[in-house]
Amino acid sequence: MLLHRTTTSTKRWRRLAAAASAAALGVGLLAGCGSDTEEKATDKAPAAATGAFPVTVEHAFGSTKMEKAPERVVTVGYTDDQTVLAFGIKPVGMVDQYPNPTGQSPDINTQWPWVKDKWGDARPEVVMKNGDAGPNFEKIASLRPDLILAVYSEVDQASYDKLSKIAPTVGRTKGEKDLFSAPWQDNAIHIAKALGKETEGTALVKDIQGKLDVAREANPQFGKETAVAVSWYKDSISAFTTTDVRGRLLTGIGYQGATEIDKVAGGEFSTALSPERVDLIDVDRIVVINDKADTDALKKFELFNNLSAVKAGKVSYLLDSEGPAVGAALSQGTLLSMPYGIDELVKSVE
Repeated sequence: MLLHRTTTSTKRWRRLAAAASAAALGVGLLAGCGSDTEEKATDKAPAAATGAFPVTVEHAFGSTKMEKAPERVVTVGYTDDQTVLAFGIKPVGMVDQYPNPTGQSPDINTQWPWVKDKWGDARPEVVMKNGDAGPNFEKIASLRPDLILAVYSEVDQASYDKLSKIAPTVGRTKGEKDLFSAPWQDNAIHIAKALGKETEGTALVKDIQGKLDVAREANPQFGKETAVAVSWYKDSISAFTTTDVRGRLLTGIGYQGATEIDKVAGGEFSTALSPERVDLIDVDRIVVINDKADTDALKKFELFNNLSAVKAGKVSYLLDSEGPAVGAALSQGTLLSMPYGIDELVKSVE
């Protein structure tokens, strides 16, 4: 599961938390796309977006005007590709969010149960790997995009300027205070607007919000409890904030959020807890997102076993990239992954 993101001094892994386990095990989901030795993106343009054009999208770096429907879309946000797919458009370039077992194909990121049919036989080029310092501008340029999306992304002003010289580029939402903190609803509609699909995007968001509302109304007991999502990462517990998509989904189905974690995280989407601060997750319900090897390691951690929720059996262990990959669905938090992820999340905590 990919966990941390760029800081001013180091590149840390963004999203999820046991990608190394996925690469080592390669269980259940196939992998391996987009390297220089892989099949190249076809020169034939994918189906274009259709909708009302021209459209102007305001974002963190200014505004971008699209005169007509894009035909070749490159996504440099970690999960932007899935939102684009939700509207029937296959990006020609994307981020390799989860690493693939060596030598296997197709890419694990095109084989999740919620995207596999959408991708079909398409094999997008990888324009950035999770952990890279930034996107591969040369490769992006070679794909001849007419729209670049950098919404769920760490792209800064300098990188945006480079991307916008290649093609019209839409950055993250204007209202996003901290990286990766924008509500999933805002990100989805933001991308939909760039594709001329705002009305359709709004409807999809409404449908998913409806699933959350049904879960909350069917389980009023959730509202009396505080819940937190965590992962075991680099021999410590990492807790996700209430502004991270995992935290937002827990509050979306009715739980109260563990807001003290937000204060400690200091604007990051997660925070590694020292042994002295494991008390921050001493809450009513804990949702663990990890693959088996990391889950097994967490279960051997004495401080975790001493938590009230663990002793009471109120811990949900959700596999990340292995098996049903419920953790990946929740961590990606996209229009395609959430309908599946929400159902499985609710089952795990009922």
